[in-house]
Amino acid sequence: MAKTALGGVTGETGTGALAACADAYPTLEDCGSAPAFTGTDGWLNTPNGRPLSIVGLKGMVVLVDFWTYSCINCQRTLPHPEAWIRAYGAAGLTIVGVHTPEFAFEHVISNVTQAAQQLGVTYPIAIDDGYSTWNAYQNQYWPAEYLIEATGTIRHVDFGEGRYNQTEGFIRQLLRAADPGVRLPTATNVANSTPTEPTTPESYLGFQHAQNLAGQSIRQDPMAP
Repeated sequence: MAKTALGGVTGETGTGALAACADAYPTLEDCGSAPAFTGTDGWLNTPNGRPLSIVGLKGMVVLVDFWTYSCINCQRTLPHPEAWIRAYGAAGLTIVGVHTPEFAFEHVISNVTQAAQQLGVTYPIAIDDGYSTWNAYQNQYWPAEYLIEATGTIRHVDFGEGRYNQTEGFIRQLLRAADPGVRLPTATNVANSTPTEPTTPESYLGFQHAQNLAGQSIRQDPMAP
């Protein structure tokens, strides 16, 4: 499984029930109340850009998906939530993508809009340029999923790619808990494109990123002879 981590940049440290929840735990957990969508800079794929709220979504099963559009790990996950919203939207599932940028060009909302269209993301997207919602969820990963039951409690967290069958199984379980009489379609069948072979880590240009590259060490002082 590949995942992109952001650690030590936002200054946030995880505490409380949410931080105590295990990544991809095999059963549903009680991770505490879902934080609000905080300090968003706009919304995509909602009527007239109307913002959504956790309070307003109570009664629905909600999947909050943190992503950023140039992240290849995120791109490989997107067909799965798209399939889930098509399959289970009428049964009470809502998906909210929280777009928290990694690079400067991902802060440009028009770039996010274009990328979302190209990638086929149709569910609501919160623009989280200032990391406010990211910090509220104490998140550290792209992609990251937080599954919220109809009462507003986070019941499952999953960081990185893969394990889609597990997440979908929990979605179905929470939909039945919210409405015991609900009729669910058969489970979706989307190919899992998570790499199974060894992959190289991400590499970045610039003297300050002298890692994951072959050859002699690069001096960290650009003015050094």
